[in-house]
Amino acid sequence: HFQRINASTSSSLLTDIKLPKAYTSSYYFLIFIYTSIMISKRNILTAFSICSFTIIVLIRTWNSAGIQQERDSKVPSVNSLYQCTSQEFDSFPHHCNLRESIALNPEQSSKELYEFSKTFGFVLEVPRTSRLIPYDHEIKSSRNLSQIQGKKERSSTTSLPSVLAHGMGDSCFNEGMKRITTLTGSLTGSYSVCIPTGDNLHDDTINGYFLNMDASIDVFAAKVKSDPQLKNGFNAVGFSQGNNLIRGYIAKYNDPKVHTFISVNGVNAGVGAVPYCITPLASIMKSSKICNALMEVASHRAYSTFAQKHSFQANYWRDPRKSQYDNYRKYSQLAQLNNEGIAVNVTLNENFAKTNHFVWVMATKDRIVWPPEGEQWGAPNPNDPFNDILPMNQTEWYRKDLFGLKTADESGKNFFESFVGNHLEFSMEEFQGWIKKYFSL
Repeated sequence: HFQRINASTSSSLLTDIKLPKAYTSSYYFLIFIYTSIMISKRNILTAFSICSFTIIVLIRTWNSAGIQQERDSKVPSVNSLYQCTSQEFDSFPHHCNLRESIALNPEQSSKELYEFSKTFGFVLEVPRTSRLIPYDHEIKSSRNLSQIQGKKERSSTTSLPSVLAHGMGDSCFNEGMKRITTLTGSLTGSYSVCIPTGDNLHDDTINGYFLNMDASIDVFAAKVKSDPQLKNGFNAVGFSQGNNLIRGYIAKYNDPKVHTFISVNGVNAGVGAVPYCITPLASIMKSSKICNALMEVASHRAYSTFAQKHSFQANYWRDPRKSQYDNYRKYSQLAQLNNEGIAVNVTLNENFAKTNHFVWVMATKDRIVWPPEGEQWGAPNPNDPFNDILPMNQTEWYRKDLFGLKTADESGKNFFESFVGNHLEFSMEEFQGWIKKYFSL
């Protein structure tokens, strides 16, 4: 049999198959027996061929084991963090394949995640030269404008520091977030910082996908607590998914408290559709492992222990269909923050009430967040979710004041802004106007 098999093919075949130790031992035992028989029959050539072949296999196996051991030693923490069980691999093959890629090469994977996010508008891009505009630049507010008119003339600076939080696939270590953080500090004349959930560029980027929302909020809170410049409170501005961090911090901690929170295109109310992945917009998406991973988690499986533990995006997936409402209440981390879950947490209402002002900014042509009205706490009508979007004051979380939104509104704390454009496509003039108007209240 061995004489009929090409030596290079057979050795490659055998070393590529990872057999249990018991099987491997049996294999070499059988080789020994067969070689002994050939020698007893004085078939020295066959015996020599078998021995030579076995030695080659052993050498290649030892080399492979050495290479694998060296590879594992370089990324031990990543392997343990992103490794899927065989059962999880069967249920979430795309997601686990992507996690495996991250385990083997986190830096390259973070670049791919960043490029994916950048292509479809999740990453904030700020021009290198963003000039400061005069304070009296007109920014129209769609609601509660009268409440901030007639106040004493506001200073162009404020004593409160500013905290920023980035969106999915972005990072505090990227140039766009660095520039807008510096710009915010220049506008307020105070300390300004972007708080990451990872300690470097690739960890921060990867965590935006694979560190779940609750865990991310806890990391965010710990970093806030450890910064002495934030001990007396701060103002905050979030972009896209970053708003879940700030809003989650307000709900679970708010100590030190957030005085004013500007939510730019926030997914605080969740999303009911994965952007672009559900349409044949671009052929690249059909083969994208990232899109496959996101869709796999979102479609039918978001409300599972695995998805809620390993996917930030699954945490704010809010299926608008009545058939999925019980699963949403049972599994979703967003449901818990909204007090829509099984248990009611009055602390969420108490913490929400500590913040003085909320500014909800909507992109009128948003193709990323669905429904875009959710950026201002609108929601699909459960009776006709894909054709009727309820305004904030008609939603269940407002009418029942589940987490304090109605109380805040009746206290004059809610403000609403909008801009014409897609997700995060606001102008620097608009952004500066929001900071100057609201961070000096």
